[in-house]
Amino acid sequence: MGPKHQDPGLQPERTVMSWGRTTLSLSVASLVFLRWLPHYGVGVLLMVALALLVGGSIYGTQRYRYARSSLGISAEQLHADVLAIFAMSGSVLGLGVLGILVVLVF
Repeated sequence: MGPKHQDPGLQPERTVMSWGRTTLSLSVASLVFLRWLPHYGVGVLLMVALALLVGGSIYGTQRYRYARSSLGISAEQLHADVLAIFAMSGSVLGLGVLGILVVLVF
């Protein structure tokens, strides 16, 4: 699927690369969480699962978001993806709270 707009350096391509870096970061963070397993117990596996779930959902929706952004630029009606922003913010908050709970409870 090629770009749906005339300038390949526009926002959709940069956004795809940014979400790709976020997915990679979450994958690496889940591996770092696995190093905590001997110290903090099985509660760490919840953190690993959440990080992989969020990374997988970003990866799975990437093509849809790219197409939506490209068409929005072509039609000059591009709007922010508020759901993705709140979902990512909630995920980061959830990982932080879960990390605190794992350290204090498990």
